[in-house]
Amino acid sequence: MTRLLLVPLDDIVVFPNMSVTLTIDVGDEDTVLLVPKHENEYAKVGTVAEVTDRIRLPGGARAVALSGLHRAVAGAAETDSTGRLFVEVEERPDDETVDGRLRELEVEYRAVVEEILELRGDDGRIAAFVRSISEPGALADTSGYSPDFTFEQKVQLLEAVDVRTRLELAVELQRERLALMQVRRRISEDVESGVEKQQREYILRRQLESIRKELGEDEGSVIEEYRQKVAEAEMPESVLEQAERELSRLERMGDQTPEATVIRNYLDWLLAVPWGKRSEERLDPIYTREVLDKDHAGLDDVKNRIVEYIAVAKLRKERGIEEDKRSGAILTLIGPPGTGKTSIGESIARATGREFVRMSLGGIRDEAEIRGHRRTYIGALPGRLVRALRDAGTMNPVIMLDEVDKVGADWRGDPSSALLEVLDPAQNHSFRDHYLDVELDLSEVVFIATGNMTETIPGPLLDRMEVIRFDGYTTDEKVAIASGYLWPRQRERNGLREDEVSVTDGALELAITEYTREAGVRQLERELGTVLRKTATKVASEEVEPPIEIGEDAVREALGRQKFYRETAERTAVPGVATGLAATAVGGDVLFIEATAHGNGDKLVLTGQLGEVMKESAQIALSSVRSLATRLGIDEDAFDDRSFHVHVPAGAIPKDGPSAGITMATALASLLTQRPVKHTVGMTGEITLQGRVLPIGGLKQKVLAAFAAGITDIIIPERNRGDLDEIPQNVRDEVTFHPVMSIDEVLTLALEEQALQSNVAL
Repeated sequence: MTRLLLVPLDDIVVFPNMSVTLTIDVGDEDTVLLVPKHENEYAKVGTVAEVTDRIRLPGGARAVALSGLHRAVAGAAETDSTGRLFVEVEERPDDETVDGRLRELEVEYRAVVEEILELRGDDGRIAAFVRSISEPGALADTSGYSPDFTFEQKVQLLEAVDVRTRLELAVELQRERLALMQVRRRISEDVESGVEKQQREYILRRQLESIRKELGEDEGSVIEEYRQKVAEAEMPESVLEQAERELSRLERMGDQTPEATVIRNYLDWLLAVPWGKRSEERLDPIYTREVLDKDHAGLDDVKNRIVEYIAVAKLRKERGIEEDKRSGAILTLIGPPGTGKTSIGESIARATGREFVRMSLGGIRDEAEIRGHRRTYIGALPGRLVRALRDAGTMNPVIMLDEVDKVGADWRGDPSSALLEVLDPAQNHSFRDHYLDVELDLSEVVFIATGNMTETIPGPLLDRMEVIRFDGYTTDEKVAIASGYLWPRQRERNGLREDEVSVTDGALELAITEYTREAGVRQLERELGTVLRKTATKVASEEVEPPIEIGEDAVREALGRQKFYRETAERTAVPGVATGLAATAVGGDVLFIEATAHGNGDKLVLTGQLGEVMKESAQIALSSVRSLATRLGIDEDAFDDRSFHVHVPAGAIPKDGPSAGITMATALASLLTQRPVKHTVGMTGEITLQGRVLPIGGLKQKVLAAFAAGITDIIIPERNRGDLDEIPQNVRDEVTFHPVMSIDEVLTLALEEQALQSNVAL
């Protein structure tokens, strides 16, 4: 082993074949061991260096020029009398054996280094130096010359005594360096490209400005055009300030920037709102009633409410009462399809001289459809209310919110919650659309909502509405509607003139009773269309000569076999069947509730897709009949070890509600007493365990359905007696109503006096 002076180097790494000059004093030593050091921690491997020159510096300081020879590992150490540290050195020169793998690494290393030098713009001298090195170990050590590597990376390279390991490490380090340089190069190119693009756009914009000035179409004219439109729009003060701010932004940033397009779209929508424009309202209750009567048959409740609204508005205007922005009317028309809910909105608008806009809400699930999208989103638009005002062209139109009961909700929000503000008279005078972000006064708008049922309308929203119910039309009203509206419309659609074809009231009534079963008149219009198409075919083919009168025989010939029958007599001829009345989303209906029993077990079976409330009603009905067994002459043994089965036909349709309670009790009592239910009797009412009959809803719809089915006696709860005022007079003249308080009264009225001799039902 060789004994050499150890020279520690703070944060400096000297490799073999590297020449350095250090301001240190090595005395008379010709060879030293250079060991890198960082924070008192020495590297495991050092470099044996030869002193090639000694230099005296001004001020008495000394420096030495050193040239690295090879690697070495320090061993035992001792200090001399002057305090210098000498160590035993185990020299580690490079192995000169070269195999195929080393040659591959050499080629790869040179290729990577040349690519790095090309990116750095080397003039060729460094590349020539690298190509001149033939020894693999010395080639790997050239990586230590680079200032791009950290002290730790250089120490790692110095400590790689094995030549192959060192060259592999050098290739890896140089590849990382190359990747970093390529990323920096791309970033630099992108930045330069962006700067060049901005400069090019600036130059082109200045040229465009010059061209516009020559043509008299400078950007200022666009701004001035917007300013003029804003000044003429009669905007409220707060809206005017917002428009001025947007105009100032547009003026500052120029007309060709992407943001300018967004601002122009916003200003266009702001100007599209008819600020200050209002229809001249005709406040004449008598004229309003005339228009409503002309356009619609029946619907007295709706017409009366509209006339009341017009009368109040007229008095307030005549007597100089200041307009109360919290007094808006939110009418909601609830009823079956085809009863004229939507079309009455147009009549209201015509009667009051207002514009009419229909806004369908069916299936809407996004809150932004009502409030609009915020301008931060691409393709943002105002909500439907702003678009409705734009389409109307005035701030006081009649807006029909159609199918409000079919508004949905999902992750995008709940549109019905947004409607709370719109339909609240205390808030809608300051409605704020997300897109426009200014206050809109909706207090002058007459909102009319429509729907088929109130059950699907959220409670807070329903609380803001004044509900007017459409309970369907009587046969006489349908005949009037058909002759006055449907027949002329279908006649015109089918190319026939008034003098060519006519229809009798009997034919219309036949079409209503035998070919339709609905609360409204849509199916009736389709059937009349069928009759007129067949008539038009005969006229066009010259089979018949006009004029033609359509009678009952012609209707049967055109429409074919009868579709609906009055079957109450046949259905209730046997014990255990009772006729109940139901109210659905599409009008009233007649239900034939059937009961039977068999001696197997002790349970109650319920079928027909009954809801929980209806199932409980059946259990209460059975218990009630059992408590009345003695008075009805039913043997107590009739209930022992016997199962009862109650079925409500139309099993594919879900049913629920408590109003079938007395009907189920009547069916069970009829079964057990073998006394059939009178075929002229229909009934509705909730029952309690004590046999009391409680009130129900939807009485008008149920009565109209019973009347259409030929029922002449209707049992209703005593507490529904007041609802009979809603029943049309012609129906009340032909139907006998029996208000009752208890199930005893129901059974007395409903059951035949004599029991059948047959015991089939049991």
